[in-house]
Amino acid sequence: MSPVFVVQRHDATNLHYDLRLEVDGALVSWAVPKGPSLDPGVKRLAHRVEDHGMEHGGFEGRIAGSRGAGTVVVWDTGDYDNLTERNGAPLPMAEALAAGHVKVDLHGHRLRGGFALTRTGMGGDEANWLLVKVADEHADRGQDVTAGRNESVLSGRTNADLEE
Repeated sequence: MSPVFVVQRHDATNLHYDLRLEVDGALVSWAVPKGPSLDPGVKRLAHRVEDHGMEHGGFEGRIAGSRGAGTVVVWDTGDYDNLTERNGAPLPMAEALAAGHVKVDLHGHRLRGGFALTRTGMGGDEANWLLVKVADEHADRGQDVTAGRNESVLSGRTNADLEE
């Protein structure tokens, strides 16, 4: 069975997208302020945040409190293949994460094809990574995949629908 990925549209203090990859029974997570891009020439900041339990992958609703308060919908989900290699040999995801470079092939509703995550340490912060679309048949230099596509792929609801 292939591992899953989830992208949640999280309208908190600042709107961002949470990219989560299943690795060893947990959802390894990055906050992507501008959301993913289908343009291989666009590099998106992806800030590594705490891992989440697998049950969080289908969460939609309102988060109360101060940290992360806001609404969340599942903007995309599916499974993925690990394409990460070292010296031509497959590299397990946990090792790839520790090494600071991951390449995956996403099979989602909105995101398809190769994506790479690379730790950069920009600004002296080891949690800063870059998310980049791999140039493949699913790349699209002219489309903003997040523009006007705000509804959940699971429920059809938007963040605005979840406001109190």
